[in-house]
Amino acid sequence: MPHHSITAGGTTACIKSSGAEICSLVSAAGTELIWQAHEAWPRHAPNLFPIVGTLRDNRYRHNGRTYEMSRHGFARDSLFHWTERTATTACLVLTDTPATRAVYPFAFRFEIGYAIGADGLVITFTLRNTGDEALPAAMGAHPAFNWPLRPGVAKEVHSLTFAAMEGGSIRRVGADGLLRPTFLPSPIAGRILALHDGLFVEDAIILDQPASTAVSFGAAGTETVTVSWEGFTQLGIWTRPGLDLLCIEPWLGYSDPAGFDGEISAKPGIVILPPGTSRSAVHRISAAP
Repeated sequence: MPHHSITAGGTTACIKSSGAEICSLVSAAGTELIWQAHEAWPRHAPNLFPIVGTLRDNRYRHNGRTYEMSRHGFARDSLFHWTERTATTACLVLTDTPATRAVYPFAFRFEIGYAIGADGLVITFTLRNTGDEALPAAMGAHPAFNWPLRPGVAKEVHSLTFAAMEGGSIRRVGADGLLRPTFLPSPIAGRILALHDGLFVEDAIILDQPASTAVSFGAAGTETVTVSWEGFTQLGIWTRPGLDLLCIEPWLGYSDPAGFDGEISAKPGIVILPPGTSRSAVHRISAAP
């Protein structure tokens, strides 16, 4: 079964086994919140693992050997296996195979659980080291929301409202996808980021130490979508200028910094799991009038 739908309180989510990706989230008011994978960007809400962002030259080293891996890793293009499907929950898992070990020579179990209820959609990432050596990894969410949230509402009247003051600096990536060394002035005014395509001409806005663990997206005349998280330590905000989507991305990890030339275990932002241990992170998506 390639798709499974879960419903509660009038909200319905559809998840597909390819990438364990949300492909639809319809609010109780009947609004489709998720970008419908148009040709210009053919994804909905990719799940990122075992890296977030870009490696230098799309390569990394482990124990002196070089491996190749493309942006955001292989999970988003992998077939997950269902371990649970009920009216309100779903769980999918990806484990290492000879194909994954050719590009990522580690044993792992990467599980993504979905549950829908009064608080909206709850997505839980759990990574377990099933091998006998330390597991270096990153993971992240990349949900794309329709922007504008409702047809006929101008994109430029939408904004993001953060749960806490975010007056610090932001990070950017260069044309090579690597994290620039400089910190830049934040376009966030206190708790508010007024949205327009010009913010993203230089790619994503990256908060590598966000004060908030929640942010709300909306405009007058639309519902308010709130994304909250626990266990993720960075936040990316992205669109490709000209597309009607906005990605709000809780991350645990980020691109290689420009100039980084170490082994993957020394990569800034990487998580190291000892054998037999696990790490979980949660994000939630809810909508209100």
